[in-house]
Amino acid sequence: MKKQPSVVITDAARSPSDQLRSREIRYVAMMSVRAGCLILGGVLISLEVPLLPVWLILCAAGMVFLPWAAVLIANDRPPKTKAERAADAAARERQRMALADPAAEPARAEPVTIDAEVVDPADPGPPR
Repeated sequence: MKKQPSVVITDAARSPSDQLRSREIRYVAMMSVRAGCLILGGVLISLEVPLLPVWLILCAAGMVFLPWAAVLIANDRPPKTKAERAADAAARERQRMALADPAAEPARAEPVTIDAEVVDPADPGPPR
């Protein structure tokens, strides 16, 4: 296990592999809690504890909702920094300005023709 530095001297985001590792750990932890709910439900049924239906409903809710939440959390990325949000906003503004002002685009010198046949208007063509 590598040690994390106590002082960070850069604004750089965590590496994708570090982000993936932390998401994997969260996913496995949540799935372990789900498996615990299944085992706990089986143990509670065999012990015939008081308020059994309430406990079984809680265990069933954990088994149903934890996978959904685990997938959402595992696929989530860290929030964007202020610099990333500013860069995205500037890019959207440039794109909006380019779409609003078509004269700003550089004009092409001549249209490009991909494939064409030269037709002589005086030639009547093949007989029909």
